[in-house]
Amino acid sequence: MPELMPAARTARESIFSVMSRLAAQHGAVNLGQGFPADPPPAFLLEAARGAVGHFDQYSPPAGLPALREALGADLHVNPQDIVVTCGATEALAALALSLYGPGDEVLMLEPVYDVYLPQARLAGATPVTVPMTLDDGGWAVDVNAVQAAVTGRTRALLLNTPHNPTGKVLSAAEQRDLVALARQHDLWIISDEVYDELSFTDEPVGLRSLAPERTFTVGSAGKRLEATGWRVGWVACPAGLAPQVVGVRQLASFCAPTPLQVAGAQALPRARQEGFYAQLREKYRVRKEWMVSGLRALGVTVHEPQGTYFLTAQHPAWDALSLVREGVAVIPGEAFYDQHDCPPGLFRVAFCKSQEDLEEALARLSRLA
Repeated sequence: MPELMPAARTARESIFSVMSRLAAQHGAVNLGQGFPADPPPAFLLEAARGAVGHFDQYSPPAGLPALREALGADLHVNPQDIVVTCGATEALAALALSLYGPGDEVLMLEPVYDVYLPQARLAGATPVTVPMTLDDGGWAVDVNAVQAAVTGRTRALLLNTPHNPTGKVLSAAEQRDLVALARQHDLWIISDEVYDELSFTDEPVGLRSLAPERTFTVGSAGKRLEATGWRVGWVACPAGLAPQVVGVRQLASFCAPTPLQVAGAQALPRARQEGFYAQLREKYRVRKEWMVSGLRALGVTVHEPQGTYFLTAQHPAWDALSLVREGVAVIPGEAFYDQHDCPPGLFRVAFCKSQEDLEEALARLSRLA
């Protein structure tokens, strides 16, 4: 009997799926997996209802022209340089296969979002993580440490801003320094910006404006429009490189769901015009501040995020498996570490849940304080 290849034999269930399953098993409030409790905006649902039954066949692998046009206008990018994908995860996978391979190294910051490491390894490359620093001022990037990690095999720098799991937003100075480093060593930059509309600071988010010739920017309609299961993402590529990325991504899913692309093409401009993103930021700012205050009142050390709908926190007596049995699911910090030690007692909380769920979670946690 033949065996599966090593990549399949060593694959593990995502920690997010694990914690959601345990949350259901124990009747826990799920503050682990980051799917919003609130429904998508009405204008998105309306657009989808109008598309189903009319746009149901294959779209071009690069994406529907209408959606690429809408994204081009929104991102200030030539639509021909945009590739639409089945969510940001496929976008990242296509870039891993397009930008590095056997013998190459790709630098990424730790704590690291869980798909980056296996995607690099599936491409045959070696992921090299550089730890972010953590002190009373929160999370920061040690650019000197990133510089020191570059070798003759380094091919790309994979960044995430706003950052999951920490909520860190790269400062203007950090962005300039990282771009200068990439230019010095002639590295590709993959900038995962799926939470680009969920920054609570005035700091810039987009790296493309600083280095358009080497930056691939990944985005997500699902994250922007509170519809994470729709799986419509994109890559904004350096000029002229989109066709090669399309050639890789079409071998996986061929095209993103056509009616959902139609809905996205109509909804993304409306989201900007109607101030939806400003409302989204304010909604999550309120929930963030409420959750930060509530956790700190329980003696938890909270590292307040600058973006996303996640926060990281520490408590020396708490761990994720114990918490889920007590009725609150979170993501253990160890899930985001591979090559360096995780800060003690670290866990990630998703505050994109209903106010009622957040209150119930704090009530349950108060019994442990």
